[in-house]
Amino acid sequence: MTSSPENSTPKGITLSPGAVRRLLAMMKEQKAPEAGLRIAVKGGGCNGLSYVLEWATAPREKDKIFERDGARVFIDSKSLLFLNGTEVHYEESFMASAFKLNNPNVKGTCGCGESFSV
Repeated sequence: MTSSPENSTPKGITLSPGAVRRLLAMMKEQKAPEAGLRIAVKGGGCNGLSYVLEWATAPREKDKIFERDGARVFIDSKSLLFLNGTEVHYEESFMASAFKLNNPNVKGTCGCGESFSV
């Protein structure tokens, strides 16, 4: 059975309902309606690549913007090559709260979970 390219290659970034709620709360707290979560991939770590997540008050000129219900994520085009199809989640537990990335492109991760390979 063969699949067509448009069905086999996910496009863009998706946000879970929890990620949307947290991002909207951050935007409200910061009084920054143009703000969003910047996600980038940089070289480094024991497996070759690592994620960089930071709060951004506005997108950069060449950022790709992914939005759901007003919550926004900014990604540069180089990082998008590694992040295409990623689902962004926000998880809260007794010990920690954090954004988590479910990246279908990852082929391996290190023991500490801080870096990955594709």
